[in-house]
Amino acid sequence: MGGLSIWHWLVVGVVVMLLFGKGRFSDLMGDVAKGIKSFKKGMAEDDTPAAPQPMPRLQNQPSIEPNRDPHLQPMQDDRPHS
Repeated sequence: MGGLSIWHWLVVGVVVMLLFGKGRFSDLMGDVAKGIKSFKKGMAEDDTPAAPQPMPRLQNQPSIEPNRDPHLQPMQDDRPHS
């Protein structure tokens, strides 16, 4: 009683054919096939890696000047000791 037999599937198929007709059903399946094909094409285009951007050259960057402040001290550790 829980499963569908071959007769159930035949009745469902006949009802679908009556509702959609032979022409509409084949057009519908053609549209589904086109959709699957375009989906696969879109997925294949996404899989191609983009060209990596070149890293900026170090020679083109300004050099960092050291801090010449004589009163500059290292940061003190203010965490509580355990």
